[in-house]
Amino acid sequence: MAVEKVVPIPSGVSVTMEGTVLNVKGSKGELQRDMWFPGINITIGSEDVRFFTKSEKKAVTSMVGTLASHCSNMCTGVTLGYLYSMKVVYSHFPIQIKVVGDTLEIVNFLGEKHPRYARILPGTSVKVGSDEVTVTGINKEFVGSTAANIERATRIRKRDPRVFQDGIYIVARGEQ
Repeated sequence: MAVEKVVPIPSGVSVTMEGTVLNVKGSKGELQRDMWFPGINITIGSEDVRFFTKSEKKAVTSMVGTLASHCSNMCTGVTLGYLYSMKVVYSHFPIQIKVVGDTLEIVNFLGEKHPRYARILPGTSVKVGSDEVTVTGINKEFVGSTAANIERATRIRKRDPRVFQDGIYIVARGEQ
């Protein structure tokens, strides 16, 4: 039982393999990822990338789909990019947000004296509006992790979350 997944290469995207590192270049930028896994062969054609294994082990066959998904996400990222929309919600104390270097500073959350910080991963950009935050980038993993860092920074502790619904929450996600 051989497992094979085929990922089509969109027009305007070039995919190359250097050792075990897959390089994807497109109009928005370039992404690299180590795609090594024992028992999986990766071949790059003119129009598609093929992930193939002859193994019948569950761990290897499932990893074929995982690597194919990573490649597909990289192709989408360098052509379209990813966008996460977040909403700032407060009812008790107005939250003030600003980007400082590679961190997002959240001031006056629940009336706290000390600011909270969320890490912005490299390759992602964060734009702050009056009551919205948008996280954009070409690496799906980094954009999602940055949005999760922002959401986690405003987690409520030691209060009833049904009453104190303040925070910054992911509202929508997708391509730009």
